[in-house]
Amino acid sequence: MDSGPLGMSATVDIRARLSAAFTLDAGFTAPPGFTILFGASGSGKTTVLRAIAGLTRPQSGRIVVGERTFFDSSTGVNLPINQRRVGYVFQQLALFPHMTVMANIAYGLDALPAAEQRDRVAAIAESFHIGGLLQRRPGAISGGERQRVALARALVTDPAILLLDEPLSALDHAIQSRIMADLRQWHQQHRIPVIYVTHSHREAYGLGERVVVMNHGKVLATGSPHDVLDHPTERVLASLAGFENVFDAVVIERDAAAGVMRCRVEEATQLEVPLAQHQPGDHVRVAIRAGDILLAAETPHGLSARNVMPGRVVDVTRQGPTVVVRIDAGCTFVVHITPGGAESMQLAQGAPIWVVIKTYSCRVLA
Repeated sequence: MDSGPLGMSATVDIRARLSAAFTLDAGFTAPPGFTILFGASGSGKTTVLRAIAGLTRPQSGRIVVGERTFFDSSTGVNLPINQRRVGYVFQQLALFPHMTVMANIAYGLDALPAAEQRDRVAAIAESFHIGGLLQRRPGAISGGERQRVALARALVTDPAILLLDEPLSALDHAIQSRIMADLRQWHQQHRIPVIYVTHSHREAYGLGERVVVMNHGKVLATGSPHDVLDHPTERVLASLAGFENVFDAVVIERDAAAGVMRCRVEEATQLEVPLAQHQPGDHVRVAIRAGDILLAAETPHGLSARNVMPGRVVDVTRQGPTVVVRIDAGCTFVVHITPGGAESMQLAQGAPIWVVIKTYSCRVLA
């Protein structure tokens, strides 16, 4: 299949007032590869995809893929949906339940000769390991298989850009991993812009070459997953990036030789954090992921971790495969541990506990 000119990018610069309370005002460039649109529900991610596909018309702006202008308010260009060569996988998949897998995949190929349709469907079905399912209907296959059918249907038309709206959110981690591996393998041969909407950190790290973080209709940050999600620069971004603990703090001491500084959090707690461009007396914020905090039932000894604090359990709750523990150690820490870990430590409200945090698990926000 002809995948179009290698190296083309998608440039998105759109503004749309969707209601009195919400205006989308977003601009970014998606090079060949996976660009993750990341953010909380309601931040405008899906609206961006719909504007690129032509399902939503912006009030102003410009959308260009390669050398083709999809939309330009200044010149009046608004390319019809069927001329945009967009592959789109909706969160709900939207497969036709009365049609076979083969017919679902071939749905957008009706202009091609029957033999070419069969060849394309067979090739893409083989790529996504569903070649043996072509005569079955969506209701007779698993959720992961239905997802593969939806991806195959979007890709069989040889799109210039692929839009994926939280396509793996309903699947377990093992199936997600296998489908992500198939997507990466397919993309190595095609290298088109793929814009992938998610609020899952796992998917952002697993697929993303570039992350665009959105908040309230605006682009908050762009860069690699490591730069954007591991090193947030402000409180809102830290929260979106999965840092459940964000504290106001004051720098009390710098140790340039050791590469650290000490910060006072609230009145009674001190944390050693990585050295940053702050001086004693400066107000900062310190962010820590709940999964990066360790707990100990007895006084820890001989650890490399520099932040070791006594505290008491405030409460323990189960959230799916995770146990969320809140600890009062001068300030309140949210900690994520496994159910087995919680059971072995016999955690209960009011129980004494030690909180252990490595220096480099702390992020200093601007």
